[in-house]
Amino acid sequence: MATMSQCQRQRLPCFSLVAKDLLDLEKHFEFYGAYHSNPANVVIHSLFVWPIFYTSLILFHFTTPIFFLPAWLGGEVLALDLGFVFVVMLGLFYVSMDRKAGSLAAVLCILCWIGSGCLASQLGFSLAWKEVSYSYARMLDRI
Repeated sequence: MATMSQCQRQRLPCFSLVAKDLLDLEKHFEFYGAYHSNPANVVIHSLFVWPIFYTSLILFHFTTPIFFLPAWLGGEVLALDLGFVFVVMLGLFYVSMDRKAGSLAAVLCILCWIGSGCLASQLGFSLAWKEVSYSYARMLDRI
């Protein structure tokens, strides 16, 4: 593994150090604390991140499926689409930072994907788009 001084001498990006920093949970908390020191900002962030994630998954549900699940796994409602890819990548990222807290976050992401898929299949594209747009407008009005 290259050290920072070796990377600087060669004027190359040190990908092993970048990857290490990316998966460092303490650095993420330091970054969060530096930019979210206002209590109102912390509350807004805490309240609106999961709903934004959930509604984005509703919209991802209407992308072309990569693979259809069997009927006994909810294949009539759920399909492996871009939302699923996003959830898996985000879940793996959380677990790689911290096993316990990341596992909880990964389970919450999967539950959001399942719930958003069920809701999107009930609403249909036109109504889902209108509801998501209306929800975002209400959130922005509260800020």
